[in-house]
Amino acid sequence: MVSGPVYEYVVLVTSLPENLLTMAHLYRQRADVENAYDELKNQWGWGGFTTRDLLRCQIAARMVALVYNWWNLFVRCAEPARAREAITSRPMLLHAVGRLVKSGGQTTLRLTSQHAEAGHIQNVLSKLSLFLSGLINTAEQLKPEERWRRIWQRILEPYRQPAAAWPAPSG
Repeated sequence: MVSGPVYEYVVLVTSLPENLLTMAHLYRQRADVENAYDELKNQWGWGGFTTRDLLRCQIAARMVALVYNWWNLFVRCAEPARAREAITSRPMLLHAVGRLVKSGGQTTLRLTSQHAEAGHIQNVLSKLSLFLSGLINTAEQLKPEERWRRIWQRILEPYRQPAAAWPAPSG
């Protein structure tokens, strides 16, 4: 047993001209990419397929990747400032009872959630609904391409912050 203090050192040697904050941001981005592959394998079923038919295997893998991409884009559009993994976002956003109500020429979808964060979920989905309906109702002059551009702006906004705006953890 060591009686004195235990030190841990990390040495980073690089020829990149970026400062420490930018390097920390790049390292976090790399970790996010690794998390995506881990999530695809462990939470979306991309860990392997048991078939000898290569075409079927490729189709299944592409379907998983397509659903994974659309789900992540939906979750990012719903809550752009926060990344959520499927293990938390699917139960949070999918476990609700829905009812379609038609009255007075309007159709309304009512969702009832039993999730512990139901209030937060309602707030997130209400903001998303206002954003999407605002693209159609108040911006009727917009072409579909412009609407998609605004959706992409909303999804990608957190990634457009300069690296210096991401503080490195201290302590």
